[in-house]
Amino acid sequence: MDLQDKELIPGDILPVVIIGNGPSGICLSYLLSGYTPYLSAGASHPNTLLHSKLEEQAHLSLLEQDLEYLCEGLEGRSSNPVAVLFDSLLLPDGDFGSDHTSPLEWRYEPERAVTHLVLGRGPPGGAWHAMEGSMLTLSLANWMELPGLKLKDWLREKRRNVRNDRATPAEIASYYQHYVSRMLLEQNFACGTTVTSVTREPQGQDGAPPCWRVAGLQRRDGDESGDGPLESDLEPFSVLAQNVVLATGTHDIPAWLGVEGESLPFVCHSFWELEAAIDRGELDKSRDPVLVVGAGLTAADAVLASRHFNTPVRHVFRRSVTDPGLIFNQLPKVLYPEYHKVHQMMTQQQHQLTPETPGPSSYPGYLSFPRHKVVEFRPDHKCVLESDLGERTVVQVSKALVLIGSHPNLSFLPDNGQNLALDQKEPITCRRNPIDVDPFTNRVIAADGPGLYAMGPLVGENFVRFLKGGALAIACDLAKRQREESEEQDQSPDSLMDRWLDQQRGLCVLES
Repeated sequence: MDLQDKELIPGDILPVVIIGNGPSGICLSYLLSGYTPYLSAGASHPNTLLHSKLEEQAHLSLLEQDLEYLCEGLEGRSSNPVAVLFDSLLLPDGDFGSDHTSPLEWRYEPERAVTHLVLGRGPPGGAWHAMEGSMLTLSLANWMELPGLKLKDWLREKRRNVRNDRATPAEIASYYQHYVSRMLLEQNFACGTTVTSVTREPQGQDGAPPCWRVAGLQRRDGDESGDGPLESDLEPFSVLAQNVVLATGTHDIPAWLGVEGESLPFVCHSFWELEAAIDRGELDKSRDPVLVVGAGLTAADAVLASRHFNTPVRHVFRRSVTDPGLIFNQLPKVLYPEYHKVHQMMTQQQHQLTPETPGPSSYPGYLSFPRHKVVEFRPDHKCVLESDLGERTVVQVSKALVLIGSHPNLSFLPDNGQNLALDQKEPITCRRNPIDVDPFTNRVIAADGPGLYAMGPLVGENFVRFLKGGALAIACDLAKRQREESEEQDQSPDSLMDRWLDQQRGLCVLES
């Protein structure tokens, strides 16, 4: 969809604008397009309590039910209750590798559709398109699929045999783009757009209600592939919306340590910079070690990629290897064997246990520094590390990769949206400081006005498996508000008078 230098529908107010066209925005668009989940007749769920609750009002769609009531007593790998609920319904017993059929059926009910617009910088799929260069695979296990289109089935159409439960980032990106086309959602998507401001508009002099104004720039002719377009290639746009959903993800701005020397050329903040160095032949077993800073999945990818080329690795992270908050302690070993291997390395090849001149080891060339931090990078490629006991170690490296997460680009909001976070004194991050939202509606608590929502990584959901719950919470809340507004209109004096007049006309007809 091409947006022009004017409001999309002059003077009109769109019900919903979604900023971000990754899996979060796509899933919400699916729900707002009339695709509605119901309890399937004769279906069962392994959680008997949840199943009995669903059967109480089986004639109602999930969008019409009390999500808080359905969430009671459920436990899962997400801290967001609706995410756990929706995941349990889409993938019953998913944590145990179960292939239990979902008790939900999806009905297309166009009368439920809500007019909406999805804005994104690139093609549908969001940050997944930026990962296409990765040589590594990610766990599939149906966790990254969206409702209504099985990822395994789609993969089988693309390649003759699916030998295991894995997919490349490029395949996932292609799946999301195909999903938008397959589900006929394209008319709602305006790609090649960059949002520059979201502001609250007061009530108009003509009585128009308060709303949100979303303004930005779009590449000409819907070009989705241009990197850094010329200013002349951009067209400004402005739309009014009753509701705005923040679904941008948090992969835009890499996080920095904030230590001396971090801007030196050998210090990188992106996994793709490591891949570029590999492509240039800069990493091999004869070089000084690569320093990897961080204990997330991206840091683990960097460890695996470096070791694939026999490059020595020094791995620094602030947590203990037994910390339950460490992501490796939360992942099923069967589904993530390579990450389990990295965790083994982190545990068995510790600096305190294995001095710099070790004997034979299971993982030669690798050394971990748990409960350490970097305090300085020096121009001579030396890095100063400090333990939580204050002990310092200096390591010589060829390259350093600081992979400690990222911040969302919310430059279109005042103070980069920091006033919306749980801790308003700190920048927004997925794990430590997400946007503060109501857990059952995803409404932003500190918004300037009603109708602002957030979902996905912005509220702490890194896995596609769980971000779908945010889409359900928002769609359910919008449907509830729509029903309440309809009831209020039905009870207005004008509506009551109209109904009374209709009744009188009916009586007159009967009497005659």
